[in-house]
Order: sequence, then C-alpha cells, then structure tokens
Amino acid sequence: MKIALLCRSPQLYSHQRIMTAARERGHEIDAINHLRCTIDIASHRPNVHYGGRQLKGYDAVIPRIGASVTFFGTAVVRQFEMMRVYTVNESVAIARSRDKLRSLQLLSRKGIGLPVTVFAHRTSNAQEIIKLAGGAPVVIKLLEGTQGIGVVLGETPKAAESIIQAFGGVNTNILVQEYIEEAKGEDIRCIVIGGKVVASMKRRGREGDFRSNLHRGGSARSVKITPQERTTAIAAAKAIGLNVCGVDMLRSNHGPVVMEVNSSPGLEGIEQATNVDVAGKIIEFIEKNASPGKTRTKGSG
Repeated sequence: MKIALLCRSPQLYSHQRIMTAARERGHEIDAINHLRCTIDIASHRPNVHYGGRQLKGYDAVIPRIGASVTFFGTAVVRQFEMMRVYTVNESVAIARSRDKLRSLQLLSRKGIGLPVTVFAHRTSNAQEIIKLAGGAPVVIKLLEGTQGIGVVLGETPKAAESIIQAFGGVNTNILVQEYIEEAKGEDIRCIVIGGKVVASMKRRGREGDFRSNLHRGGSARSVKITPQERTTAIAAAKAIGLNVCGVDMLRSNHGPVVMEVNSSPGLEGIEQATNVDVAGKIIEFIEKNASPGKTRTKGSG
C-alpha cells in the first residue's frame, strides 16, 4: 500500500517508528508536512498539492496533527477524505479530541467516569466555581494547553481563586476540575487501536510535580490495567470516534476517571515502557481496514 504520514517533524521518534514499521511490512510511506499542502477545492475533483505536485494514489493517511495547527491540519485530512482516501483518524474526530470541553461533554453523555469539571465564562465568581468543583485543592487548566502546559494546581481556596482570576484577566478559557488526591501524581495512559487496548503504562510526575506528563520530566513503567479501566479506555475512544488514540486516566476512589483522549499520542514512552510494537500495530490496523483500492463508506461531515 501507499501511505501518507501527515506530520511536521518526520525526525521525531514516533514518526520514524511509524515509517520504519510500514516499510518493514513492504509498504510505501511518505512523510508530508500538512502545513505545506495546498487544498484544491473543486466539484467532482478535489485535490491536494504538495511541493509543486498533485498527491495521488494514496491508500491511507495517518494524521499526526499538532494541537497548534488543528484547524488547517484537519482541513487537509478532510480533503483526503473527500478524495476517498482512508484516514486512520477522521478529521471530525481529531477536532473533537482537541476541544477539551466538547470531548468531556461527549464522554459525559456516554456515562464515562470523569473528574468533577466546571466551566464558566465569568471568572469573577471564582469562589462559586471552586465550590462547584468540590473545593480546594482544584486543578485549573487552559482549554488550549498541551503536554502539561497551562495546568496549575490551586492548593488552597485563596490560591485557586487568585489563579482563576488571573486567567480571567487575560481573557482565556479555563476548566476547573476536582483534584484526585488518591492518584498521588500518577496516571495511566492506554493506547487504543481499533477498539482494543494494545499497551498501557503508568506515568508518574517528577518529585514535587502533580503533572505526570513525560514531557515535564515524568517517568513511566508498564502496568496491568483492570477490566474496568480497559472498558473505560475503549469506551472513551469510541465516544470521540478515534481509531488510534491515547486515553489518559486517573485511579480514583470511585473508579477510573478520564482526563484526556489524545488523537496523536507519542510512541516513545509507551514503547520503551512496555516493549510493545505500537507503531507496527498501527500499520496492521491499516492493513485490515484500508486495502488498496478500497473506498470509504462512512461520511465525515
């Protein structure tokens, strides 16, 4: 098969592993910087141009769209969908996952475990927001934050109130969530591919940091998840509509709670912690679902 990997930095570990896995299985794969694509929107003949040529003959697309360029990146993915090319994650699902508020609302609708979360336009009523979230300590998150950036712990009522008002002063959107103290700075990331959990790791924040992101200096190890955690991860992926994703959960006293569903999860941490060939499993999923010449039957509006 001929596969397009949409990414801005092909030298990254995750992208190198995906390209290696595809080539080892006899496929042709091209790294394409989606920001350099030109979309040709025309009735009956939608096209994508890149580097002075028209992109043709692709059987599948693997979107690895960065959060900061979601709008244009999903437009490129959508154009490939219009060209009847199989996309591992559809554009509408990627957009859902990037909107933290919308994704939490979708998960809530499906009855999936979540931390108590409050969203408000006016931050002048900070005390009420904190009370609705269960009282301090609370976690305050920028809606646009990624990799642990823009996530702050308000340890006391006064500190939380000051942080909320400070964010409000710069006119930014925030979520305020209950702090799951029993998680002890650890979370679980499950990689879900095709409705199955293929790898799981437990991440722990560095000393003194409640955030467990590996980009922030955290550590990771393989973990055996419970049947409830497995069911929750699969249900979360399905609710957002993603075929390949990372589901981040905390172990709370009332069961697993989902913090985020990531449409472009990094592979380095989880492959090294678990020794699972996640990149290979992504290619295997494509082989089963995007045979050469196969046309898409699902709409992607």
